[in-house]
Amino acid sequence: MNIHDTIVAIATPMGRGGLGVVRLSGADSRAIAERILRFRVEPRWQSWSSQMAEIVDERDAPIDQVVVVFFEQPKSYTAEDVVEISCHGSPVVLRFCVERAVAAGARLAEPGEFTLRAYLRGRIDLPQAEAVRELIDATTLYQAQVAARQIEGSVSRRIRPVKEQLLELVSLLEAGIDFAEDDVSVAKPEEVLRRLIPIRNSVEQLIATFGSGRLVFEGFTLAIAGRPNVGKSSLFNRLLERDRAIVTDIPGTTRDLVSETTTLGGIPLKLVDTAGIRQGQGLVETLGIERAFQAVADADLALLILDLSQEMTAEDRELLEKLSDRRPLLIGNKSDLPRRLEGPCDLVAVSARTGEGIQALRETILLRLAPEGLAPPESGGITSIRHAHLLKESHEALQQAARAVEFNIPHEMLLIDLYAALRPIDAITGATTADDILNRIFSTFCIGK
Repeated sequence: MNIHDTIVAIATPMGRGGLGVVRLSGADSRAIAERILRFRVEPRWQSWSSQMAEIVDERDAPIDQVVVVFFEQPKSYTAEDVVEISCHGSPVVLRFCVERAVAAGARLAEPGEFTLRAYLRGRIDLPQAEAVRELIDATTLYQAQVAARQIEGSVSRRIRPVKEQLLELVSLLEAGIDFAEDDVSVAKPEEVLRRLIPIRNSVEQLIATFGSGRLVFEGFTLAIAGRPNVGKSSLFNRLLERDRAIVTDIPGTTRDLVSETTTLGGIPLKLVDTAGIRQGQGLVETLGIERAFQAVADADLALLILDLSQEMTAEDRELLEKLSDRRPLLIGNKSDLPRRLEGPCDLVAVSARTGEGIQALRETILLRLAPEGLAPPESGGITSIRHAHLLKESHEALQQAARAVEFNIPHEMLLIDLYAALRPIDAITGATTADDILNRIFSTFCIGK
């Protein structure tokens, strides 16, 4: 990939719509636009301004009226000259516009190449670039808010002080080595630890945010289990807020897994309704029960449903015992009926029929999955598994460095651990990121971004 080429791509989703945008970026953007467009008056390439034009074919026949917007470098998304051509949203017109631009000297953009150029030219750092993808992929408002804050630099702002403190410590020790011949002690062990421990603690705090931060974009899976006719499918529909699973009074109505995705507190939630667990009444039901146990094993949290209007049965007790290692959240359904169940006191009482207790159930589920609660979007918490792995690598090196200080290891050896802690942090911000990692990150972007 030659980053000096002028590139072109459709920047809006494929399909028909009122408008579609073709984006050019590079030094020849204006010249290529002039070759494929016919302007009503002499084109005025004033930055951040628009003008009318027509896209024409090889015989200079008009195909579409367009609006052309110019963004002069470095005040553009890519920090290069950028021209955006807004056409009517016909796939035929958009493809034609791209083909004309390619014939006029542009190159088709690779996935994520616009954002890659923004990163390579210092317009944004790597966490901000990754957040662009997260914002595009967001399916909830909370996800979009977190990604928007990361684009503004929330993650970078939390990592930058850690890196600066680490660099200061490295510089101190390097100076001590330089003055070693003069028998001058620049940094005693107590001073090194005084500086090192806050750095390690800061990295630990960042790693701790990944516990809830990963839920933001990965979401979680919830499996609903119980014996037949306790209201699993009714609760499934109530949590979805629409009728998705079939509900009848006939035991064993649900024979297979029924799954659907919704949101809870702004986090994607995959709900799985399972077959009623009892002694199988045939091959199909037995297979459904086996899948139910597998779904519970795979889920982040299992809801075990009990019927408040009936006494606890042997099947209920057996399920409580079998699922005890999964620490299921106990739900008492049918709270709108007279209570006859005598048993667990730590269950959440709900009525899938009336909706009573459903909000409390949602809050309890969120508390179980994120005990410390969800951080505000602007907190700069870690949501990327790549960042989490790199921070753990840095933390291990800092631990090694602390042990080295305690055992009075020479500063030359201690610096090896400190540089090992610095490299992963640089890989997060992109200061020392290898090309293959960059290619892997930006290849996941859509073309046009």
